[in-house]
Amino acid sequence: MVRKLLPYMKPYRYIIVCMVTLGFAGGLVDIILPLFQRYALDRFIARGTLDKLGGFIAVYIATLVFQVLANTVSAYQACLIEMYVGRDMKRASFNHLQTLAFSYYNRNSVGYIHARVMSDTDRIGSLVSWGLMDGVWNLSYIVGAIVVMFAVNVRLALGVMIIVPLTVLAAAFFQNKLVFLNRRIREINSRITGSFNEGITGAKTIKVLVAEERMAEDFNAVTDGMKRTSVHAAHYRALFASLISFSSAAALALVLWQGGMLTLRGALQIGTLSVFMSYALGMMEPVQWVVKAVSDMVTVRVNVERFTKLMETESDVTDTPEVISKYGDAFHPKKENWEPLYGDITFEDVSFRYPDGDEYVLEHFNLHVPQGTNVAIVGETGAGKSTLVNLVCRFFELTSGRILIDGRDARERSQLWLHSNIGYVLQTPHLFSGTVLENLRYGNPDATMEQIEAAVKSVSADSVIARMDKGYDSDVGEGGDLLSTGEKQLLSFARAILADPRIFVLDEATSSVDTVTEKLIQDAIGHLMKGRTSFVIAHRLSTIRQADVILVVHDGKIVEQGTHAELIAKKGAYYNLYTRQFQEEAFEEAFTGAKHGGTAG
Repeated sequence: MVRKLLPYMKPYRYIIVCMVTLGFAGGLVDIILPLFQRYALDRFIARGTLDKLGGFIAVYIATLVFQVLANTVSAYQACLIEMYVGRDMKRASFNHLQTLAFSYYNRNSVGYIHARVMSDTDRIGSLVSWGLMDGVWNLSYIVGAIVVMFAVNVRLALGVMIIVPLTVLAAAFFQNKLVFLNRRIREINSRITGSFNEGITGAKTIKVLVAEERMAEDFNAVTDGMKRTSVHAAHYRALFASLISFSSAAALALVLWQGGMLTLRGALQIGTLSVFMSYALGMMEPVQWVVKAVSDMVTVRVNVERFTKLMETESDVTDTPEVISKYGDAFHPKKENWEPLYGDITFEDVSFRYPDGDEYVLEHFNLHVPQGTNVAIVGETGAGKSTLVNLVCRFFELTSGRILIDGRDARERSQLWLHSNIGYVLQTPHLFSGTVLENLRYGNPDATMEQIEAAVKSVSADSVIARMDKGYDSDVGEGGDLLSTGEKQLLSFARAILADPRIFVLDEATSSVDTVTEKLIQDAIGHLMKGRTSFVIAHRLSTIRQADVILVVHDGKIVEQGTHAELIAKKGAYYNLYTRQFQEEAFEEAFTGAKHGGTAG
């Protein structure tokens, strides 16, 4: 576990060494302080003299000042290490996540990834800072106190040490129970968080379904379970604390009994008895910490393993060392070596199946898409229309075959080079937290306001911005939640256009806007797409009749391809889709007209 954490600790090794040294020194001072007490009792009180008291006080105060300084500096350094190591691990994991292919996000939930990046790194940062400092102090105190006790009086030392193993065994029992219960509490807390999330994000659905009572009952059941488990854990913590207090009292009683008899017989000085009393009271808390630390190490080991598993996950789509050397990577691009992209795309004997799938989605597929071609992809919901586009964008790696971009295998150039030339508008748009202007600039950070305004106007998004209180400086909320889906979609279009891509991908991009706006967007995009290669995944087939080639997807496979007229003439899958949708739209228009007419009458 330490070996896996060394890369994140190494940059701060001097701070760690200083923290450990000061923590060790602080532990030694705690061992020495009872010896000052012994000296004062035997030298001044027992003899009834104040000779050299001033020097003793000076040394004692100097020792206390040193302890305060050592504890303050070591605590400050522990804070630094916790923050630095946690920050570096979060940065490393976040940056690594940016390099992983889509397949990783298909296999892992957002909650799982979030826990790896936040919870695990926080616990690991705490371990290598406060855990390490506390460990040095407690272990140095335990070892030092045992050495001093045996050096001063073996009989009394053995008496105190009898209590220690019994305390360790009892503490281990309670700690195991607490670890189990705390795990249950974390599991239930996760369920409570999930219930909260469902209750907030699904508030509208809950009200429509009149499910408030059922949701409340489910939430009450989960929180009742949390209460019972938490109370159970609190009982064990109380018993655990009482055990430590009892152990300290038992050790103190044993010292007073044995030491008192020795003192009465003159075999032991009163100062030595006070030393053992201090150690008997002070030993049990460090012993408790050691037992707790052992069980915590098991838990933190899981955090370390999960974090390192994330960092060791390799992307399913990677650039070769030769490509990275020439073109750079996602964080260190060498744009001076990037060739211009024109958009001529060729599928050569392409076969593909998803990394976690058994069946081929594409088999021996061949298609040439000349520069400037408009390719439409249609099919039933869930037919696999996005697969072809994902392969063009190299979000997944081919199982076999090649995809040529401008006559060269796409794998011979970097992913970043390809992605920087693609404008992708999703069916479900996503905006980043911030202002409208900040979101638009994601498409082109160097764009002028004139370019931004032109892009916005070209897709009729200027009316959306005009309605906002602060215009371009208006906040869009988390994920764009302050805007409607249609408004977010218009801004997504403007952002994609602002990037001036050579390849456009529209994934049912107009399904979230009204028909009037859709017509305006299609006219604008039709003009902007001239000379650019485009892939349009369409739900409304009436919008892609002018496409240069239409691909019909069924059960993840392309079953037909051709122009609109050619496919209609075939009277196959496309013909059935088109006529059925035409009839549905005609029926909907007739029904809407009749309803309005009836209302007017």
